[in-house]
Amino acid sequence: MTNQTQKTPLRVEAQQLGFFETPIAYCRLKDSDSLIQELEKRVRQNQQRSTGLQRSNFGGWHSDTDMLQWGGDAASKLAESAINVAKRMTHFQEAKPASYDWRVRMWANITPPGGMNHIHAHPGNLWAAVLYLDMGDETESPEEVGGAFYIEDPRFPMAAMHNTAVRMMGIDSQPQQYEVEFKLARGNLVVFPAWLRHGVRPYTGRRERISIAMNIDAQRKIQA
Repeated sequence: MTNQTQKTPLRVEAQQLGFFETPIAYCRLKDSDSLIQELEKRVRQNQQRSTGLQRSNFGGWHSDTDMLQWGGDAASKLAESAINVAKRMTHFQEAKPASYDWRVRMWANITPPGGMNHIHAHPGNLWAAVLYLDMGDETESPEEVGGAFYIEDPRFPMAAMHNTAVRMMGIDSQPQQYEVEFKLARGNLVVFPAWLRHGVRPYTGRRERISIAMNIDAQRKIQA
């Protein structure tokens, strides 16, 4: 009887669960050609007046973070849209999102051939966002020109793995990747947690790419 029991496989009823997901909004602005053109015009005008900042950008131009002051109505509309997306992904334990003052810091990035953005995060904020105005060489395939926007698994699983080939299986029955690249186009807006590390691969196209980045935060309104 003992030998027979040892030969019989143990029957297990298993259910795979997924916890601690990372919410990311992958959006496309509708009927936005005039807004995108106005934003691009404002960015180019500011580039002529400023040498830019050095942040995560390598080989590219990074404007100051006061684009809401020089970006006109188009920048204000973009900020409002990004805030609305962030609100839909936000829950406060003690109050509704409307009980908070939502604020945006906005800046522009121009990436020339050879430019990239080192992997980084935006500490001190709730959400971050990026909008692409001009993809540069749009006629070429992304594989040919590079410049992909990517995010990193925030659990840093590879740092604790002795075998870096290991991938955990997700609830969709697909292996979870250490990094994920986005296929973006003109007018795409991505909103993601500000603590999520992200970057841009080296861009090898011939024309410059233009994007706008945002930090989104919320402070509880002071009751009178």
